[in-house]
Amino acid sequence: MNQREVIIAEAVRTPFGRYFGGLSKIRPDDLLGFTLSALVKKVPGFDLNSIDDVVIGDSNGAGEDNRNVARMGLLLANFPKTIPGVTVNRLCGSGAEAVIQASRAIRSGDSDFVIAGGVESMSRAPWIVERVNKEKPIDPTYHQSTVGWRMTNPLFPSQWTQSLGRCAEEVAERFKISRQSQDEWAFRSHQLADAAWANNLHENFVTTFNQVDRDESIRADTSLQKLSELPSVFSEHGAGTAGNSSPLNDGSVAMLITDQTGLEKLGLEGIGKIIGAQVTAVTPNEFSLAPISAIHKVLAKTQKKISDVKVWEINEAFAAMVLSVLHEIPEIDISKVNVNGGAIAIGHPVGASAARVIVDCARELKRQGGGIGIAAACIGVGLGVAVVIEVNG
Repeated sequence: MNQREVIIAEAVRTPFGRYFGGLSKIRPDDLLGFTLSALVKKVPGFDLNSIDDVVIGDSNGAGEDNRNVARMGLLLANFPKTIPGVTVNRLCGSGAEAVIQASRAIRSGDSDFVIAGGVESMSRAPWIVERVNKEKPIDPTYHQSTVGWRMTNPLFPSQWTQSLGRCAEEVAERFKISRQSQDEWAFRSHQLADAAWANNLHENFVTTFNQVDRDESIRADTSLQKLSELPSVFSEHGAGTAGNSSPLNDGSVAMLITDQTGLEKLGLEGIGKIIGAQVTAVTPNEFSLAPISAIHKVLAKTQKKISDVKVWEINEAFAAMVLSVLHEIPEIDISKVNVNGGAIAIGHPVGASAARVIVDCARELKRQGGGIGIAAACIGVGLGVAVVIEVNG
């Protein structure tokens, strides 16, 4: 059987709210429910009963997003109760993993219409306690579940279980990537993200929710001077700071994925095609390098070259991470990377971010008249993901 093309027919996201900002009072299942509702409203006449599955990335799962938030979100969106949903967790790559699984279902012919995306409320990530017996703990030790390792297995080497920021910082130190260059990348991200909003580039994608109508972490008034004055946060004298790292955020992304026949049924132009994807792994404390092998492998798989890539979206978990990738793949033209800002400014609601870079990559390709793009992300515990997107000219 011939494989079918995989097309992103339509997409929507909330603005990304800052930590304890404008979306922090919204439960993650409600965030997702709103986004799913907003998505199908963009497809007039779409029969919701034709949705074969809803696949959603979510990296926490310890709080209100527990017990399959994909299914909870679609029910809150008043989708037919006969529609299934599944939640996937590949940490920072969860949103991309959802898109990859949806793409496989379309490509193979198992499904005709799948909604994919991601959701995260880092503000509402609960405090959690260990459980070793049936009794309620009298004096529990609380663990944060917002981001990073928790209740870590002591069998893991200590260098693996450092903070993600320190791990990225160590790799950057090896490559002699300076604090100044990291601050310059962060400044670039804020300037480009602010310009993208000023130029209405998110129109018809980002939907106002709870009176939040713009990504809240963008600091248009920052400067290299202000960034240079921020203290180190991952080690005593390290280059990593709150200013050149992605913030904590709340947000949700959803997209409708189908094939050419489905697109014609919907009467839509479509956003872009998913033509290949790759997940790779490295030593856990070198997770910031994992996108490199993912990029190389997916390019080989799709018979593309770096010179073919017109737009790069590399999720900015840390400036150190993006600059490490660019250091190791010097053929990448920096002027083509994150041209509308990245996660340092836009925000990084972990389960949703990799879905966001996929859609942003496709939309920017369309603005540029078509071509090939790569959306990539580093992932905690030593993983990386890269997705190849094609938009016809």
